[in-house]
Amino acid sequence: MTDDPITTGTSRRAFLRGTAAAGAGLMAAATTARAEGPDPLITDVQPWASEFGDPVDAAPYGAPIRFESHVVRRNVEWLTESPVSSINFTPIHALEGTITPQGCAFERHHSGAIELSKADYRLMINGLVETPLVFTYEDLTRFPRHVMTAFCECAANGGMEWGGAQLEGCQFTQGMIHNMEYTGVLLRDLLAEAGVKPEGKWVYVEGADASSNGRSIPLEKAMDDVMVAFFANGEALRKEHGYPVRLVVPGFEGNMWIKWLRRIGIYDQAVEGREETSKYTDMMPDGRARKWTWLMDAKSVITSPSPQAPIRHGAGPLVITGLAWSGHGKVARVDVSVDGGKTWAPARLSGDVKSKALTRFHYDMNWDGQEMFIMSRCIDETGYVQPTKQALRDIRGVNNVYHNNSIQVWWVHADGEVENVEIA
Repeated sequence: MTDDPITTGTSRRAFLRGTAAAGAGLMAAATTARAEGPDPLITDVQPWASEFGDPVDAAPYGAPIRFESHVVRRNVEWLTESPVSSINFTPIHALEGTITPQGCAFERHHSGAIELSKADYRLMINGLVETPLVFTYEDLTRFPRHVMTAFCECAANGGMEWGGAQLEGCQFTQGMIHNMEYTGVLLRDLLAEAGVKPEGKWVYVEGADASSNGRSIPLEKAMDDVMVAFFANGEALRKEHGYPVRLVVPGFEGNMWIKWLRRIGIYDQAVEGREETSKYTDMMPDGRARKWTWLMDAKSVITSPSPQAPIRHGAGPLVITGLAWSGHGKVARVDVSVDGGKTWAPARLSGDVKSKALTRFHYDMNWDGQEMFIMSRCIDETGYVQPTKQALRDIRGVNNVYHNNSIQVWWVHADGEVENVEIA
């Protein structure tokens, strides 16, 4: 936080003064409560303090406490024709930090989540290689192991908002994303074992599920930071995330992160899979389509306050928080506006900022109880600035679904409720 004020916001000194004033107000409320009588939650012995709790083996695999049962992935039924080829959304409005728990990380399936055991798993490398190979799961675990944190974002994240503000929820507008710590082996080590021939330029990858979801990746990317992963957040991959082995392609759109990875083919040109790659092109106003738009550009979104996370405490100190990311590398800065983009101020980047991973930002202010139009914009280490939606429309029209990385606007009402809106 700097000392530069933001409209209806505050400098750090003003924020501290506001916090002190708010603290005095809270103290007055507490004094009033004591005058009205003691609070039994403080003075009386409660059931949880007068009897034993659950034993240590009550839940061999832990689960969130029932008071957090609302923090779950959610689907939009009308979004796709069938639930076996559909998407659910990460509850990013209810999470903090940057790591997404596997149990609420968004899913995208093309033919349903399959059940494949480690014993039955095989990975084949063929095509333009010196030695075609087949690996078992155990074979993969013998290669040098690496750890990386990366975001996985569906190319259609935010796509329903191209034509205007539609869905009331940060989870539904921007929740096709998750960020996990992966452990596995680098693809380049497996390719080195097979020996890529000089004429090899493209890597074709496909999964073991019915759709196969085949995708082509430039060899340069495959030899850079692509991982064949079998752990996420310290545990085995979940079934819905590709157990026992998936591909991790940092910074590239999620449809290339092949789950249940079964084959890697090396070719001299891009290969189309059974599901046409043309589905993932960006339509332009003149009828042409942009193809091979793999990289996810810089983006951010305020997760709280947001339509599913309204302000409940009234005027006073307020923490605005959200997530920022870029497929080009690290997030360099996040700016926040509370007046619809008229003025901006830098937010705090919290925690370690990692390349091609989610970054948490916080903006501390003293809310006066008046309506606000809050928004964030991400600037990555290349200097790229997250655009407005209109700026994208001016270039790519309104018939797009993919790669909408525009600024999201939330209208905070005086009563603390929040609405998804667009502003001119």
